[in-house]
Parts: sequence; structure tokens; C-alpha cells
Amino acid sequence: MTYMSRLGHLLERIKRSAHLTHETKRSTVIKFVLVLLVISAYFLWMSMEYGPGQGLMITLLTWSFFVFCTPIADAGFLLDFPLRVLAGIKMLYSEAAVWVIAAFINIYALSFDPQVYGTNFLLTLFRQILLNPVPYWAIIVVSAAGTFLSVYFGDELMDVVAHRDRKKHLAHHGKHLLLMVAFVIIAIALYGILLQDLGLHF
Repeated sequence: MTYMSRLGHLLERIKRSAHLTHETKRSTVIKFVLVLLVISAYFLWMSMEYGPGQGLMITLLTWSFFVFCTPIADAGFLLDFPLRVLAGIKMLYSEAAVWVIAAFINIYALSFDPQVYGTNFLLTLFRQILLNPVPYWAIIVVSAAGTFLSVYFGDELMDVVAHRDRKKHLAHHGKHLLLMVAFVIIAIALYGILLQDLGLHF
């Protein structure tokens, strides 16, 4: 079999893959690729600004900020999706591992490289949240609730072929939407308090 025929065979397998032919799985692939592109571009940008080593740490801390401090599971999806595809691990469980990894990254940075939090505004805010449990860890609690609720419904995307088959989503879509809106509003209010404490405004 020639190189071109092997390549054609591989492309044909990818084309027929459930992750491209199934409506729900295709949407998860697109989401994963978009998040991967964004984080890769950010890493390249930070590497050009601060060098590869510091750029990697800034990227990891920024990723952990979005894990801890936003009520949507997009950041953790970078690990959740490949673990689900390759090992069959439910995203609800892998997301718990994501939070542990994010915690260790910040423990390391706070212990050995605390100045890295001063490299940009987002990480400065993040440091304030991490070092002031009362009241700012409320942001993390609200984000955790929103994230794990998203993952609960996200797992279903990998289990069904079409969006019409998403029984959990269809049965609880309205409640899920209301809760997510509530989590976002609460998070925005808490960030408003944080910015005021820092003497800043929206």
C-alpha cells in the first residue's frame, strides 16, 4: 500500500468516524478544536512576550483561572474530551481531576513563582481571589456548581447520536438555562465587588 493510499484510507476512516458523523459528537469535536486553538495561540503569544518557560506557566495559570472562576466547563474540556474518547472516562470524573490539577498548578506557582501573577490583569485578579477566601472563594463555589452542572449534561452529548436523543437535556433544559444564568449573574456581581475593592470599575 502506497503512502497516498494509506493517507486516503486514514482520511476515509476519520470521515466515517462517529465523532464526525454523529451530530452531538461532531459538536464536541468542534468545541474541543476551538478551545485548543485559543489556548495554543495564547501560549504562543505569552511565549513571545515572556519566553517559553514563563509563557507556559502563564498559560497554565490562565487555564486554571477559567477552571476555577467561570461557571462553564470549557477550560476543563481540554482534558475531559480526550479522556472520554481515549479511555471512556466520564467527564464528570475527569473534571474532578481537572480541578485537582489546577489546584496543584496554583500551589506550585504561589510557592515558587508568585511574581507570575503580576504579569497581567487577569492573573492579578486571580491572585486576589486565591489569597482571600472570604469573600472571594464564593466565586469558585459558584463556578464549581455551574461547571459540574454543565459537565453533567455534557456527558450526555457523548452518549447519544443526535440532539433529539438528549433526554436529560430536553427534560431539564429550562432549569439548566435558568441556573446557568443565575450562576453567571452571581459571578458578575462577585467580580464587581472584587474590582471595587481593587479600586477598579467595569
